[in-house]
Amino acid sequence: MSTETSASPETSAAPVDLLALENQVCFALAVAARGVIGLYRPILEPLGLTHPQYLVMLALWERDPRTVRDLGDALQLEPATLSPLLKRLEAQGHLTRTRSARDERALDVTLTDTGRRLREQALGIPPQVVDKLGMSLAQLGSLRDRLSEVIAAVQHAG
Repeated sequence: MSTETSASPETSAAPVDLLALENQVCFALAVAARGVIGLYRPILEPLGLTHPQYLVMLALWERDPRTVRDLGDALQLEPATLSPLLKRLEAQGHLTRTRSARDERALDVTLTDTGRRLREQALGIPPQVVDKLGMSLAQLGSLRDRLSEVIAAVQHAG
């Protein structure tokens, strides 16, 4: 059985190998994600953050305090993945985790003054990433929008 499909009668394109690595959306996304996250590493290092920790801080800079569940939902992370990130950020003095006064089962995550001040340093991160990628804000915005469509499609399919 062939892994190739033939072109439609309206086009003269050569058959497409559906299993060719360069034709795989998953491969392109994986390589792009590794590459972009790799660009962040040296930029985040002076702040003492890893990329996943940076994402947690971004969510907290948007709204603080937040419950662990709310953070997990916003970041699309499971509690088993999020908890170690929060523990490390707490050990660094960026946040605190306390039992919620509203619901004893919930943990509230709150920025410390140190965590709030870190936001000022982080303001320089996006321009550095844009510069390293050599893409315009419009191109990156368009890419983000398309990726959001992919995320929504995956969530709908799952």
